[in-house]
Amino acid sequence: MALDLIPGAQGAAEYLGISRNAVYHLVNKGHLPVIRKGRALYFRKSALEAAFSSEDAA
Repeated sequence: MALDLIPGAQGAAEYLGISRNAVYHLVNKGHLPVIRKGRALYFRKSALEAAFSSEDAA
């Protein structure tokens, strides 16, 4: 499970190929699933892939 986690918005941005600001925007709008631990953000690769695959289908 730890291999599935991406720490930070920058890590998620690099994984998705978008800007860090875009990640923050998508998180704030509720379009990207995020795990919050205090101020730190963590993203599951599987959840990011699912979120983007459902966007393509819409």
